[in-house]
Amino acid sequence: MAAISAEVVVVGAGPAGLTLANRLRQEGIDCLVLEQASREAVVSTPRAGFLEEWAVRALEACGLASKALSAEAPRHGSVEFRFEGERRVLDYARLTGHHHVVYPQQSLVRDLLERFESDGGEVRFGVRGLRLHGATEGPRPTVAWTEPESGHPEAAHTAECAFVAGCDGARGVSRDALVAAGASLVRHQYGVDWLAMLARTPPTADTVIMGIHPRGFAAHMPRGPEVTRFYLQVPRGTSAEEWTDEHAWIELQARLAVPEPGHRLASGPLLEKRVLELHDYLVRPMSVGRLQLAGDSAHLVAPIGAKGMNLAILDALRLARGYAAVLRGGDEAPLAGYSDRSLQQAWDYLEFSEWLAEVYHGSAAGGFRAGAATARLRRIFASDTAARAFAEMYLGVRTTV
Repeated sequence: MAAISAEVVVVGAGPAGLTLANRLRQEGIDCLVLEQASREAVVSTPRAGFLEEWAVRALEACGLASKALSAEAPRHGSVEFRFEGERRVLDYARLTGHHHVVYPQQSLVRDLLERFESDGGEVRFGVRGLRLHGATEGPRPTVAWTEPESGHPEAAHTAECAFVAGCDGARGVSRDALVAAGASLVRHQYGVDWLAMLARTPPTADTVIMGIHPRGFAAHMPRGPEVTRFYLQVPRGTSAEEWTDEHAWIELQARLAVPEPGHRLASGPLLEKRVLELHDYLVRPMSVGRLQLAGDSAHLVAPIGAKGMNLAILDALRLARGYAAVLRGGDEAPLAGYSDRSLQQAWDYLEFSEWLAEVYHGSAAGGFRAGAATARLRRIFASDTAARAFAEMYLGVRTTV
């Protein structure tokens, strides 16, 4: 097969890859997107669901926010904590003037994909055997792959480019290539697993509920008028098959219980059950030669603080600016500073998630950790200063593109 030529090859069609690809098209930069998953999997697999307000405003500013996101998606301005048998609501919109936007990741990906393809962009799904050549040391990298569904499953395709953007997550080839070139990979294990469930049941409240309980953490997160996301802290190494629907609902009811009428969870069929091993990782630097990482390829933030999708968008917008500066203006400074600036923001979000993890899980640990976790929660509700500091990190208020 003849080699394809593109200024940028984007590996991965998630929030980072598609945000980046759209911005490059807007800058007149030719790019090709390669994705190992099928189109159906990319646009339908449930994942993250919360966008910080700055991320929505940034997407709006560059014309990448759909009407569903800008005008129709639910807004959250408060979060409810249930601990010591009481309900305590933190009105973070009052404290900061900002809110969260509830918008499932698959919906954002669908929007971005439709926009990219309607503007003439090309995404190749279901690719296999991705290989990067010269991405970390050569002036003109090449990317090679095969397309099993093309009718010529053994035929090799190649693309020559100026830059490769690795947006293919933890299991993709981009992160491994950067680590092989000398980047370091740092990890953090929380020692906790969550059972993630999607239930066909209306939310009990129109806001997030966090249950801090001696039996373990639990969470209630609205995902629409008829669907709710739930999380349960479970023992390490637990499999989803060990949890029957009945057992899961018993634990959710217990950990989110308060002695007030009208606050019992509405139960229903569980559409999905999977176990999440809570951990973080970070690759530093995020750029070597002609290969740059964005999103989960560069850093994974456990879903404790709902930061992952927001960081992916931030990386993509910054990386697009860096590529455009080099390819259209010959200015290498923005791309040269991309890694340091993005890592600083990632560390801020990672540190917040670690702090919040102790609040969520300390009660189940007992002893000193339980007392410290309760003290942190009490402080948030005893002082507007403490509450505002928490809210600003929870919302990413100081994040700048």
